[in-house]
Amino acid sequence: MVNINSTTRLLSIKTQVVLTQTDTTVGFLSQNERKLQKIKSRDSSKPFIKVYKSFQALKADYVRIPNGQKQRVRRAKKSTFIVKNSAFRVASDTLDSSILRACSWNYSTSANASGKNFDLEFCEQKTDIIVQDNLGLFEGLSSSLYKINNKKRKKLR
Repeated sequence: MVNINSTTRLLSIKTQVVLTQTDTTVGFLSQNERKLQKIKSRDSSKPFIKVYKSFQALKADYVRIPNGQKQRVRRAKKSTFIVKNSAFRVASDTLDSSILRACSWNYSTSANASGKNFDLEFCEQKTDIIVQDNLGLFEGLSSSLYKINNKKRKKLR
C-alpha cells in the first residue's frame, strides 16, 4: 500500500520524504538531506546514513572501502559502516515498491522525533509518501554500527 500526502508529482521523488519499513526498523528515506534535518530538528553538522540498494550502486558512488574490510562489508547484514566520517550501508529493498526502486541510494534516519520512540501520527504529519506492506510499520532494532579502517573495526552500537 502506498499513501501519498503530497500534491506534487512522483517525478520529483528525489525531493520527497518516504516513510517505510526498512530492513531494520521504520524509517524516513529521502535524497533531500535538508528536509530530513528539518523533520528531525537535527544539527546540520551531524550527517545521515546513506543507504544503497546494491553494491553496484555503492561502487558507482565511488565510496572507498578499505581493502582489509571489503569482504566484511560485502557479507554484512543489517550493519552500518563509518569510513572517514561517512556512514553507509547496503540494504536490499524489502518491499516491492517501484517508488523505492527508482533511487539507487537514499539518506536514512529512524522515523521518530529526536530521542523519542516511533509515533505513527508524528510520522504521518512529517512525510510525503508512506509505503507499507501487509505487516504494517513497526519499530525494530537499529542496525549495528562499525567504524572501520584498513586494519581495525570498532563497534559503536
